This record gives sequence, structure tokens and C-alpha cells, in this order.
Amino acid sequence: MAGIVSYGGYIPRYRLNRMLIVQNMAWYFPVIMAVAQGEKAVANWDEDAVSMAVAAAYDCMSGKDRKKLDGVYLASTTLPFDDRLNAGVIAAALNIPEAGAMNADFASCLKSCTTAAVSALDAINAEKANNVLVVASDQRRTKMATMLEMFYGDGAAALLFGKDNVIAEFKGSYSVSCDFVDHYRGSGKEFDYTWEERWMRDEGYGKIIPQAIAGFLKKTGMAITDFAKVIYPCYFTGTHRDIAKKLGIDPSRVQDNMHAICGDTGTAHPFVMLAAALEDAKPGDKLLVASFGQGCDVLAFEVTDKIKSFKGPKGIKASLANKVDLNNYQKFTKFRDLIVADLGIRGEATINTSLTTLWRHRKMIFGLVGGKCKKCGTPHFPPSIICVNPDCGAVNEFEDYEFVGKQGKILMFTGDMLAASVDPPAVYGLVGFDGGGRTLLDFTDCDLNQVKVGMQVKLSFRKRCTDKTRGFTGYFWKAIPQIEGGK
Repeated sequence: MAGIVSYGGYIPRYRLNRMLIVQNMAWYFPVIMAVAQGEKAVANWDEDAVSMAVAAAYDCMSGKDRKKLDGVYLASTTLPFDDRLNAGVIAAALNIPEAGAMNADFASCLKSCTTAAVSALDAINAEKANNVLVVASDQRRTKMATMLEMFYGDGAAALLFGKDNVIAEFKGSYSVSCDFVDHYRGSGKEFDYTWEERWMRDEGYGKIIPQAIAGFLKKTGMAITDFAKVIYPCYFTGTHRDIAKKLGIDPSRVQDNMHAICGDTGTAHPFVMLAAALEDAKPGDKLLVASFGQGCDVLAFEVTDKIKSFKGPKGIKASLANKVDLNNYQKFTKFRDLIVADLGIRGEATINTSLTTLWRHRKMIFGLVGGKCKKCGTPHFPPSIICVNPDCGAVNEFEDYEFVGKQGKILMFTGDMLAASVDPPAVYGLVGFDGGGRTLLDFTDCDLNQVKVGMQVKLSFRKRCTDKTRGFTGYFWKAIPQIEGGK
């Protein structure tokens, strides 16, 4: 039987209280006060759809063998590259085998996450693949003082599909495809353009999602009362409630739309909500998940006994709990490049990434793969041809050694106020890993005043540089000091 083998999620640690937006921008557009409840998740300045997808993917693959993946599917409407396989970056960060892998991007539509899921399940049922990782992620920019600024949040989620150790068996799907345009973002445009909200609510969410769910029930012969949780995105809370009423769903069985705790995470949101539902699911529970965007996909799963022994991912709850309030609206707008600020003369340099060097060192850069001496067992990063152990000195006697997942600690660090940084000071330092190996890394998601020598760190895949002249984003791993349990 094919189905979900594992799930994972990532919600950025920053939370922006919507009242902070109101306090700063309601003078310009007072209507935003109507949706000022709760908070939204905000990606750090060095995060984007790809980096968040990597975080969700690693969470999903915790305790799983990444070498057994047959492919990585990435769904997003905010991919950094129009002509480069973004899923390939994630696959490289996971350090999965290149030979035999089928990676793909699913884009241009908010329901592309469920379309990717159906494609993965079709491949598995057709025995063309055994294990496919589907990741959905979005980090959407909005204009200031808009309803979308209030509604949108950032986040990612991942589902591993396969046939072994299935925790939620796939029971069927149904799709409605129609060119209903509630919003769009034209080529080369920075922001979404939306039509009026009544149109989106009444003709979009309020009709298309019920139509698709009703079509699924008719096709399968199931009843809506069969499902322990019904999951569908809709950031209009009243409309979300009305859809349940129209379909006769008990309010207790409707998955919360998460508007108050993280906002709508775009393409990722059906997966984010499904992952949250799986965290509380029991054997025998049936889950119905629907998406929305130029139609609607509906998928059904039945939770198996394997959920009892399932361990590994931190999931959505832990990610939501690991939060820090972003109390500076101006900082948020700078993180999103909505305001112009001078980075100083050191910020004027443009780095043209050498694609030949990137190719030759892709395992080191994306997968943080170093070397381990076959003779004495000493790990190295970056890889070297000569063992650094003075009692060894072996030459060209190395095997690949992955540092991601290894526990590290801060050996020394500094805060640099002169370096160009979106969030000064730039913090970086020397990190040593349990078992051996050390390297210099940028630090992120931290306050310099709380960082200490000896503090544990975890690694996070982030944007390292952005070449706006050529449109290239460079990635590398950074260290997150574990302050107060990760906060």
C-alpha cells in the first residue's frame, strides 16, 4: 500500500504580531485593523523558499535513509530560479544520490503541492519509484499596508511517500481544474495582484473547495462523516467556517486554518495543516486534505497502526513553539527589501559565482560533506588531500563524511559591525563538531549578547549571498546557537 511514510515541517522562528503592522501602517490603510488578530510567521533575511524547504525536508527525513530517495519534488510559487531546477538544490543539500534520481519543480499555482503529491503517489503505485519526497514552501513578498501583508505567513512542510512503514495509507484523490483567477503574479513582477475579496471568498474558496470535496465523496462512495479531520486552506475565517457548514462537517473535525498562529503559508499550507493533523492522529483516523488554486485537489488518507511507533520529526508543533517576537516593523520591511538602506562601501561588491567551482565542490557546499581519513578516522572540513592529524599525515586516503546532523559547539566567535549585513552585527565564529572537524561559519537566528563560547549549535541551510546583478542566489550552511532550548 502506498501512502505517507513520514512528515516534517518548518515555521521560521520570527513572529510578527499583526497589531504591530496596524500600529505602523493603519494610518495609511485603516481596513487592516479588521484582520489584526494573532501573529504571522516571518522568514529571516537569509531564508527563502529553497532554504525553508531544506529545513522541512531534513525534519521529514529524520531517522530515514536519504540514500534511498528516488526523487525530490518541490512545490512553490516563489522559487528563486526560473531556469534552474530548484528541487535539485534541495536534493544536493540532502546529499542524495544523483544517479537514478528524478527531481522536479511544481510551480505557478498554490495547489501545486497536492498535484506533486498525486504525481509522487502515481509513480509509486506504478512501481516507477519506491520513495519520493514532496516538499512545499513559500516566502511571498507583499506591499506594505495591504490585506495580503496581514494574511500571508512563511513556512514549509514535507511528506515522504512510499510503501514501507506507511503511517497514513492513500485512499484516493479527485481534482477540479479551472482557470479561476483570484490573484496572480505576472512574469517579472514583485507582488501578487488580487481581485476583490468578495470574489475570492464567494466564487473561489466558497464554491470550488465544496465542489471538489463533493466530487471526491461521490467518486469514492465515502461520507464526510467518515473523516476525523477535514483539512483545507482559507485565510478568510468566516468563509472557512461556512465551507464546513455547507458540507455538513462537524466544527470539531475541521482543522484550524492557523491564521492566528502563523498565517497562510501559500503552497505549503495544505501540507502544514496536514502535518499538524498527523501529529494528533490515531490509528484508524481518516484525513481529508484539499488544496486551492485554479481548482482544487482532494486527497484522502487513513492512519495506520505504524503511527504509534512513529518517531523522528519535530513537526509543526515544535516549530511553532520555537519562536521569537519580531518587535521592529522597520526590520521586517528591510528583511523583505521593501525599504532601501545603505549597506556601506563593503556592501557594494558583487560576487559572480563561479559555476565551474560550484559544480566541482557541490557536495561540500550544498551537502556540507567533508572527508574522513581512512587511516586514522580524523574528520576534515573542508576536504583535504593530507590528513591534519600530525600523527598520521596520510595522503589521498579519505572517504566522504557528512557534517550535517553532527552536534557542534562554539569554539570562538565575534560580532562584526563593519561587515555589510542586513541584520548587523554580522556574527560568525569557529565551530567544532563532536567526533572531530571544525570550520568557520556564519551564525544566524541569534542575538550577539546571548551567544557564548561552548554553546551548542545546529546547522541550517541558508542564503549566503544574493547577486542581484545576475539574479543568482548562493547557499551554504550556517550555525544557529542553541539559546534557551533553541530560541
